[in-house]
Amino acid sequence: MRIVVLTGAGISAESGVPTFRDADGLWEGHRVEDVATPEAYVADPVLVHEFYDARRAALAGVVPNPAHRALARLEEALGDDLLVVTQNIDDLHERAGSTRVLHMHGELLKAWCLACEGRHPWDGPMGGDPACPGCGAPALRPDVVWFGEIPYEMDRILDSLGRADLFVSIGTSGAVYPAAGFVQQAARHGVPTLELNLQPSEGTAWFREARHGPAGVLVPAWVEDLLGPAAD
Repeated sequence: MRIVVLTGAGISAESGVPTFRDADGLWEGHRVEDVATPEAYVADPVLVHEFYDARRAALAGVVPNPAHRALARLEEALGDDLLVVTQNIDDLHERAGSTRVLHMHGELLKAWCLACEGRHPWDGPMGGDPACPGCGAPALRPDVVWFGEIPYEMDRILDSLGRADLFVSIGTSGAVYPAAGFVQQAARHGVPTLELNLQPSEGTAWFREARHGPAGVLVPAWVEDLLGPAAD
């Protein structure tokens, strides 16, 4: 069985990863336009680096939860027949043991050099214009997809959706495109679809089946339905 899983902020929130987006739509007191767009980086790179340095530091204090671990168990069973596509920029899937993970919005723990186009692991502050490990230029930015930029690996994602036997969406709002359209893409190919979310999302009506509750409960139960109980 070929399964494509999409994960969103809900799965990481259960590990304590701050969403940074307040009820009024601000990110840590800043407008999205001021910290998460290419224009913001050009206008005030210091502020943008401070924002992402804080997110990087916060990530060190959280750990994967049962939902992450259940998906890692599913990968052990399915191998290349499982693809996890995540909107999250944290590394919790990898820390849980998953290796077949596609970060469509980039990775917080990577730096992208605007001088040489190189991408490098990066777990410390990026403010202060540190040198690129590849070319030495002080031209690093977070390797994350900002608003107005094209998500990574879209061709591969859409191809995988068209060949899948099941599409599962976990912890997503169904409001942010293009990820919000994946369920429609899968449905066009006749692929069964399942939503596992804390509450109904904006896209729930598109799913063939929806189960609502905490990801840390729903995902292990779903994986157990597929594989049977985990060995002690």
